[in-house]
Amino acid sequence: MTRLDRTAGITTHPTSAAPEAPASTQAIPRAGATLALTSAATAVALMTYTAPLVTLPDTAAALHTSVSAQAWLLNGTPLGLAALLLVAGSLADDYGRRRIFLAGTVALGITTALGALANSTWLFTLARIAQGAASAAILASSLGLIVHAFPNPRGRLHATGVWGAFVSGGIAVGPLLAGGIAEWDWRLAYAVLGAAALIVAVLGTRGLTESRAPRGGRPDLAGALTFGLALMALVAALTLGRDGWLRAPVGLLLVAFLVLMAVFVVIESRSRTPMIDLGLFRHRRFLASSAGGLFTGIAVIGVFSFLPALIQRTLGLSTLETAWLVLLWSGLSFAVALQARRLAGRISPRHQLALGFALHAVGVLTMLGALDAGSWTRLLPGFIVSGVGSGLLNASLPHLAVESVPATRAAMGSGAQQTFRYIGSCAGVALTIALVTSSGGIAHGWDIAIAVSAGLAGVAAVSVLALRERS
Repeated sequence: MTRLDRTAGITTHPTSAAPEAPASTQAIPRAGATLALTSAATAVALMTYTAPLVTLPDTAAALHTSVSAQAWLLNGTPLGLAALLLVAGSLADDYGRRRIFLAGTVALGITTALGALANSTWLFTLARIAQGAASAAILASSLGLIVHAFPNPRGRLHATGVWGAFVSGGIAVGPLLAGGIAEWDWRLAYAVLGAAALIVAVLGTRGLTESRAPRGGRPDLAGALTFGLALMALVAALTLGRDGWLRAPVGLLLVAFLVLMAVFVVIESRSRTPMIDLGLFRHRRFLASSAGGLFTGIAVIGVFSFLPALIQRTLGLSTLETAWLVLLWSGLSFAVALQARRLAGRISPRHQLALGFALHAVGVLTMLGALDAGSWTRLLPGFIVSGVGSGLLNASLPHLAVESVPATRAAMGSGAQQTFRYIGSCAGVALTIALVTSSGGIAHGWDIAIAVSAGLAGVAAVSVLALRERS
């Protein structure tokens, strides 16, 4: 049997979407405090995520990391995010969104501080994966807390827009903070961010109220383990592929990824409390949310994650100068995401996504030849146009994510969309590095990478427009 959830407008299985606990059994949340704390924690998580973008050369030199292995320094956090977001969303809905949020902020503080102490590539990568896992708990539970605190659709639209803006804000401030502190020591940036996460955790113990939508049953640990191993196999294959895609290790890793994903699907279809309800993939709105997240990771995050290191290497800019340049892109993204809520009722989230992808494609194409010409000013138009597009993406994705599932499963919907986003990020970073370093010169390889990014963004724009919900 199925039931129609009128809140989300989609059909779901009753075992996967139990009703929210009665209001009488849950404390009334303080909406303003909830939005402020979840936005602050999200910003810290994204600052931690983006900190290595401008410090990558210094970090790689200190850890004696080869060029091909630098993908792991960038991919550690998105790998942890992608592997744990789904299970974190399910745990938040079932066992308490506040509980998972606070656990995530504490864990992020500790693991980020530990990253400052790493003395090898693998230790730093492990710390980054743990930071990603902690960030997964924050990001997945944040939207669940917001949906509970803002039951009114208009208020929820405003709140998800602000939260999305702080995603851009964290991306904007992270490289600038890390770049400024790196003038003394790149490790100090992680200590500062770890302390910031712990401060948010302390404030959250007083400012947040608990909410949940329990389904009963046990956590889907088998699904989480299988999914995490599948992602590790995929990232390893993409990282090793730069040395030859037809080599046996790459082929075996890709086969392992496909087999593990098949096992994951079987586990999820049989689990009473799955990480993700596979039936959601029959709904176009959920597919649009997932596709939007995936292509944002591959086409946008992948390219802009490696660009700062290339700028320092080819144009001779310092760490701080590069951070200011990146701020043009990420700062515009923050400003646009914050104001995008004014488009509500005029442009749907799906059309905002398509426009965001189109602007990114136009923006990166203007960067063609910039590195070969040795001119950082040639990058400015691309940073501006793509920054506006990124802001539209960051504003529309969280709203579409919570719209695509029943309100009681908001954390799961958020976790699903962001999982695809960071799967795409892992693939995008590995693909960008592979193209840049194996195409007869860095500048030529960069031009190929951004042409591919523009093409993928074009495919994304067409895809989300095609996924119109049937009337």
